[in-house]
Amino acid sequence: MILVTGGSGTVGRKILRRLPQDTPVRVLSRSGTGVPERPGNPFEVVRGDYDRPASIHAAMAGVETVFVVTCDPCRPWQDEILVEAAAAAGVRSLVKLSALAVEDQGAHDLVTRWQRDNEELIRTSGMEWTFLRPRAFMTNTLGWARTIREDGVVRALGGTTRNACIDPRDVARAAVQVLTSPGQHGRTYALTGPEAISPAQQADAIGRALGRPVRFEELPPHEALAGLCRRYPLPVAQALLESAERQHAGAKTRVSTDLAALTGRQPTDYLTWAHDNAHAFGATGLRTLTTAA
Repeated sequence: MILVTGGSGTVGRKILRRLPQDTPVRVLSRSGTGVPERPGNPFEVVRGDYDRPASIHAAMAGVETVFVVTCDPCRPWQDEILVEAAAAAGVRSLVKLSALAVEDQGAHDLVTRWQRDNEELIRTSGMEWTFLRPRAFMTNTLGWARTIREDGVVRALGGTTRNACIDPRDVARAAVQVLTSPGQHGRTYALTGPEAISPAQQADAIGRALGRPVRFEELPPHEALAGLCRRYPLPVAQALLESAERQHAGAKTRVSTDLAALTGRQPTDYLTWAHDNAHAFGATGLRTLTTAA
């Protein structure tokens, strides 16, 4: 039995769509909604809340492998609850969705420290482990959709700075390979796209996918921070701004071959992702939106 946490999220839904039909899968969900259906062998969806540790312990019963996604660096005890529950239930292995920033010795922001602590917690848990360390998701740029639709513009930090961002579909493919293959204990995978690309280049790619110009406008740091604070707690917003500063220094340009070695597939390039997601940016008559694929 595989337990998928974050099953309604960006990567979790894509994992569920790719796991073999005959694989027993349980999905941990806070709301019990947003989980894709699987005809013939439905997923077992269980409600769980880290504020109710007993629900997490119950979800682990009979589970052999857990795909681990936690999302709140301001509440690190949630990770401790998950690992404790897995160990108590006799779970054999944990596959952790981490972040490539943990390998950057110059990265000390809140989010990166949290991910490093999570990895150490799992590494010392006594269970087998595998770490998936993706670079930023291409889907992050869906946050530009409104201004592209309304004004044909992307407003963001660091227009010329580059990031080897990755399609979450590729992260899901890597996760499925690890979850269903033997011999993964103790391995870490750096997951990136095929090239490091800048926000200005991404805006141009979206414009090419839409068939109309999309221009880029540099966003001042104070405006970027204000925008982040509308979506995240201040400590997380500040951490993301620190991350952007590391990108400006060139810390996120490395391209890894781990995805191809693990899955036998080359990573998806950003222009392909933009074409596949053109509807999100206001296109008509193009390919179907695939962010939940």
